[in-house]
Amino acid sequence: MKKHIAGFPRIGVGRELKKALEAYWKGVISQEVLEATCRRLKLHHWGIQESAGLSYVATGDFSLYDHVLDVTAMLGAVPERFGEFDAAGVGIDTYFRMARGDAAANIAAMEMTKWFNTNYHYIVPEISPSFSPSLSSRRIVEDTREAIKAGFRPKPVLVGPVTWLSLAKASEGYDRWEKLEEVVAVYCGILSELAEFCSLIQLDEPVLCADMVPQAIEAFVPVYKRLNAASGNASLLLATYFDTLDDNLDLALSSGCGGLHVDLVRGRGCLEQVLGSLPSGMIFSAGIVDGRNIWKTDFEQALDVLVRIRGDVGEERFMIASSCSLLHSPVDLEEETSLNPELKNWMAFAVQKCDEISVLGDILDCWDCSEALIENTEAIQSRRNSAWVENKEIREHCASISDQMLHRSSTYQERREKQAWLNLPLFPTTTIGSFPQTAEVRRQRRLFSKGTLGAGEYEQFLKDEIHEIIGRQEDLGLDVLVHGEVERNDMVEYFGQQMEGFCFTENGWVQSYGSRCVKPPIIYGDVSRSGPMTVEWSTFAQSLTTKPVKGMLTGPVTILSWSFVRDDLERSEVCRQIALALRDEVQDLEHAGIRVIQIDEAALSEGMPLKKKDRASYLRWAVDAFRLTSSGVSDSTQIHTHMCYSEFNHIIGAIAAMDADVISIESSRSRMELLDAFRDFRYPNEIGPGIYDIHSPRVPSKEEMMKLLEKALVFIPKERLWVNPDCGLKTRAWPETLASLRNMVAAAHALRDIHSYVC
Repeated sequence: MKKHIAGFPRIGVGRELKKALEAYWKGVISQEVLEATCRRLKLHHWGIQESAGLSYVATGDFSLYDHVLDVTAMLGAVPERFGEFDAAGVGIDTYFRMARGDAAANIAAMEMTKWFNTNYHYIVPEISPSFSPSLSSRRIVEDTREAIKAGFRPKPVLVGPVTWLSLAKASEGYDRWEKLEEVVAVYCGILSELAEFCSLIQLDEPVLCADMVPQAIEAFVPVYKRLNAASGNASLLLATYFDTLDDNLDLALSSGCGGLHVDLVRGRGCLEQVLGSLPSGMIFSAGIVDGRNIWKTDFEQALDVLVRIRGDVGEERFMIASSCSLLHSPVDLEEETSLNPELKNWMAFAVQKCDEISVLGDILDCWDCSEALIENTEAIQSRRNSAWVENKEIREHCASISDQMLHRSSTYQERREKQAWLNLPLFPTTTIGSFPQTAEVRRQRRLFSKGTLGAGEYEQFLKDEIHEIIGRQEDLGLDVLVHGEVERNDMVEYFGQQMEGFCFTENGWVQSYGSRCVKPPIIYGDVSRSGPMTVEWSTFAQSLTTKPVKGMLTGPVTILSWSFVRDDLERSEVCRQIALALRDEVQDLEHAGIRVIQIDEAALSEGMPLKKKDRASYLRWAVDAFRLTSSGVSDSTQIHTHMCYSEFNHIIGAIAAMDADVISIESSRSRMELLDAFRDFRYPNEIGPGIYDIHSPRVPSKEEMMKLLEKALVFIPKERLWVNPDCGLKTRAWPETLASLRNMVAAAHALRDIHSYVC
């Protein structure tokens, strides 16, 4: 029985890649040292896969920043602003400049957005008429040769050309699909080279599980005819994941590839159709082990499915796999020494998922795995029967939610009049919430968590930090302030730690983008709030200034999307539980005198189904969850929300239905292109399109920000336009933050001079 994974996490169990990358960017280590760290990680990860008994080790899945950017570099798709690359190809520094920008040369980074409906971010390829595809990076070939040299059997993994082009953006008016033939030619060259020493090559085409544009549909089968021809004796495994194939199943089955991988966690709905139509020579790769969640696979249920598949396709045409890359899972559960043993026994991280795949294959191969099967059954039953999972009072509270609880008492126009007490100028300035978390902040947090710093000392340290942050904002001249969130390690974990139904890991890190890693909480039971979570810090900050200070909350959909969520209850119901807990927090903030409250829904778009036909239901319950959270306040309290990396055009109506008084959106990297959503839709409330890209160390000038604001004014009336950065400033350093915000405030003041009148 052949067994494999679609990809392995890159960061290392101790976040070795993160540390090496950041040291290289700071000039602390050389490229040689960075590459040596990467080599050790790759060898270790290949060893894990081989030791588990997998048939292949994945190569090409390791990336210095992002696997989509790797393909962009392979194709030589370097935007002109980064300069020309030489015959040796796209070097490491050009690669990083594309991802992070160049502060010294004042060059903006490439746009970044979410990888389908995950919390992983990819760098968006840019296609211009001058782009001439050519083989410009051979990392996948080099890595595969390295695996062979080390004694492993490799299976190269590469984002397919149709998905890559589907995710790209083109210069205004240019059709990116005009470059398809040349792009495919480069792919053919790479496949031809890999085929000399690999029997199986995986091409990832998750776009097949989404709504494809006509050009992609028309091109798919001819493209794969060329790719299969180029692969010689090697077999291509067409990998699809994150949803069902539905209307694109015929394309996948007609691809001519030697194998088809199907996500049987999120795409099981098309299994019968696939099995009924699978060409006689095509291998079926069953993605039965969840690559995006941390719960153990139920072996009994999985084996029922796998036995059925084997009976239909036969043992020789059958592979067992993870549903998608394990990139979305933490690395190793064994590193968790503080988790409750019963909860821990319900879980599997990437290392354990490799073992699960192997055990399932061994059982089907009739190996004696009775002990593993018994242990799995006991773990599944323990979770199913645990008293920790269900709380009758919370269920009854959710059942009592009324329609009235989902609506503000007045319209936005009526609320705007009652919010005049804020006395805000034209183009009011604010930030999204967090300020730099310095080395000293992190050090004090570590000392407190280890018990070597007392609670009183730590609280005083945080208050001193908040005092300084408020002072700096007043010096900058910002209009609506924030307390800086220095008490929060993570915008989701912080709230989960103060709610029932959550547990937390020590080393459950998952890559978000580049060197940025997050440690998602785990929702294992019904969710409720134990008491106020943010009131003390917000009211302390408000006591330091006469300017309004925003209360800062993470919204229910974002907490849901950025956690590992229980899979025994509908996500919509889990979200309602979170929303009820946050509703109480919003009302407590208002009662404490905080009259501007921001409820971040950065993940609203991320949680959305990939297909348009499935979105209406999701948007209904997601918007209702936000409204349940926000609608219990008086008209004079101003509600803000914030969204990241959202393609707004197709959900702008749902965003308006949230009825926030002010929405801030991430838009600077796309140079306000996201505001096209407002061209045809008259958004009724106030908007703050981000004009400062916080994901790059580059400091934008006042003039650059003014140009972005002038673009925004084409779509947004000046009396409803706010001025703010793209996102929170937690990851930035103070010098660049202060310089950027100073320019941002100056841009707002300059626009006031141009457009001044009494608002």
